[in-house]
Amino acid sequence: MNFPPDHESMPRPGPPAPAVSVSDGPGGHLTPVGLEELNQAQYQAVTTVEGPVLVIAGAGSGKTRTLVYRVAHLLEQGVDPERILLLTFTRKASQEMLFRAGRLLNDSCSRVVGGTFHGVANMLLRRYGTYLGFGSSFTIIDRGDAEGIINLLKSSLGFSGRERQFPSKRVLINIISGAINRSVEIEDLIFSQYVHLSEHSDDILLLARHYAQFKVNHGLMDYDDLLINWKRLLAEVPEARQGICSRYSHIMVDEYQDTNQVQAEIVRLLAHGHQNVMVVGDDSQSIYSFRGADFYNIMRFPKVFPETKIIKLEENYRSTQPILSLTNDIIRNAVDKYTKTLFTRIEGDRRPRLFAADNEREEARFVVRTIGELQSAGVDLKEIAVLFRSGFHSYKLEMELGSRGIEFEKRGGLKLTEAAHMKDMIAFFRILVNPRDNLSWTRIFLHLDKVGPKTAQKISDHLGQAPDPFVALARYPAGKSWQRGMTALVDLMAALVRDETTAQIYERVRAYYQPIFERLFRDDYPKREKDLDQLKGIVSEYDDLQAFVDDTTLDPPESAGRNDPGDQNRLVISTIHSSKGLEWDTVFVIGLADGRFPHSAAQPGEQWEEERRLLYVAATRARQRLYLSYPKELMTPDRQFRRVGMSPFLAELSPGLIEDVGLAVRTQPRYTHTPVSSDLDLEFKHKKPPRLENLALGCRVKHPFFGIGVVEKSHSGRSVDVAFERHGLKTLHLDYAKLTVIES
Repeated sequence: MNFPPDHESMPRPGPPAPAVSVSDGPGGHLTPVGLEELNQAQYQAVTTVEGPVLVIAGAGSGKTRTLVYRVAHLLEQGVDPERILLLTFTRKASQEMLFRAGRLLNDSCSRVVGGTFHGVANMLLRRYGTYLGFGSSFTIIDRGDAEGIINLLKSSLGFSGRERQFPSKRVLINIISGAINRSVEIEDLIFSQYVHLSEHSDDILLLARHYAQFKVNHGLMDYDDLLINWKRLLAEVPEARQGICSRYSHIMVDEYQDTNQVQAEIVRLLAHGHQNVMVVGDDSQSIYSFRGADFYNIMRFPKVFPETKIIKLEENYRSTQPILSLTNDIIRNAVDKYTKTLFTRIEGDRRPRLFAADNEREEARFVVRTIGELQSAGVDLKEIAVLFRSGFHSYKLEMELGSRGIEFEKRGGLKLTEAAHMKDMIAFFRILVNPRDNLSWTRIFLHLDKVGPKTAQKISDHLGQAPDPFVALARYPAGKSWQRGMTALVDLMAALVRDETTAQIYERVRAYYQPIFERLFRDDYPKREKDLDQLKGIVSEYDDLQAFVDDTTLDPPESAGRNDPGDQNRLVISTIHSSKGLEWDTVFVIGLADGRFPHSAAQPGEQWEEERRLLYVAATRARQRLYLSYPKELMTPDRQFRRVGMSPFLAELSPGLIEDVGLAVRTQPRYTHTPVSSDLDLEFKHKKPPRLENLALGCRVKHPFFGIGVVEKSHSGRSVDVAFERHGLKTLHLDYAKLTVIES
């Protein structure tokens, strides 16, 4: 998780708080910490130092500032710094907070105990680990060490060998660690997330038991063990619990919405005897369930600590009010939430803008064209970001940016040519346009069974020296053990040379590569296949193979500046998960189509609600300008075009929060900074909502986004169910939906 920029270091506007008297603490006379600079909610959170406190910190509301001032205030009130425990998710976060607290106070802040859950666990287990049978000299192993042990155990248990098709060390560690972090049984995790490996479940369980015993026998702990054993100390060893809980009189936890069940239980146990624990977080920004984070930890906190005082930080110091009005409305329909309304004193009346593109290519062109216009208006590239649900949703955008020469940095996921399986497929296309591409030939030969790096390079060198590499390939004397694979490759290349269209080439290469693909990535190939399906859609749009290869070469080794850390003026394109904690003046959120956002696999309930929170996080990254877009047409894996509507999260928004710029963009040659109303807005601007009695069953109606539909059912509270021709059944409120009756 990235630490947020220090946007909170500026003086804060807001109602003045009461002055705080200066006291003499253990470090001598302390200077005032300037609590008058806090707003009322921040002041309350800082000065409420006894009993459990839950601070619901809305996006951009000064969460870090509040923690910094609270540390300083506790010290000013005479609390020993060694008795304050600050738990964060990165070491950088705790160091930054204590550094800033030190600037407010003095160097006594350096004696506050601050760090990550794992770092503090390590310190305490060194002192109290003997109660659990561990000496103080146990060794902590990292991910690489853990995978090495798994490999060793695989071999000793007879699980190695290609004929076994056993999961890789990486996937096995993911399964073992995932079960611990989610507090579920390994079998349950396998059948919920790794069902294609279910036939190995018994062997994986056996391996997990051997792994645990191996660590005990050799005095080792991995990262999960640190948390589990810290929890055991507090729960099972009274002497250790008394020593630890009496040592820390005041506990603070940052980003509490991202804790897993083990961490939440540690926090509960740490508060034994005093209950002086303050957790800070935002339920609306809980988006890391795939890492084991439990959204309900922050919702359950008042029940775990019955005397909890809930304080909400709602004044936002990042975004304009129109952006906040939209984000408030996004989260309004969340099933489980702490109700809060973000507001700001930042000036600005520019509403977020919505663009409905005909397809993904037009969506990418809209984004790139608008970025160019923003640059012309003086906006730096580094102040612009494009966010998306999944890494592969940006492929069209990457190509468009590359064709326009716009420098960008991608965060989260991989660029089109960086994923191994994508490189494998594209290697065939590169060979066809440049038969002397030694690197691509070598990559292809390494796919052959029984061919190693030396042999692959030898064949590639031979082809590079031949007058016609394809003829030389057909005549190359293959070894007996890999002759069959070589023959199949020769036949493939001969057919590819004859194929006329890029679509034909793709289909033939995919058929050849599929069994290789499943062998190379046997543990997670179902997840990777969507990338290959996406590649199919991209390839089919090109008539010229050379143009396709050129467009996919977005980041060549000789490209200057792209990876130079000193060159920061470049666009950021990022998954939403990787954008949390960051902010930009201008943010585009793309791919907001029904079936893509929320993800098509998201089930009603917790998954659906996390997708809603994901959109909230994306929208709250914007300071001044927010653009939302979606394609009205997507290509399915079987290369069928499917008409889609906007995300349900957009469709349910209250009217007037978003400005539709679709028609304006298509009819005006240049971008304008003045508000633009679409024809649809004008059409409904002066019309009153239809009366419920006018909407009989079977009545035909028109919606500005969903199009033509038929009323199927009416509800109390002025809501109706409408079956739309292209978007299916929608429940709409007559006061907000902008419906008009189509006269028969």
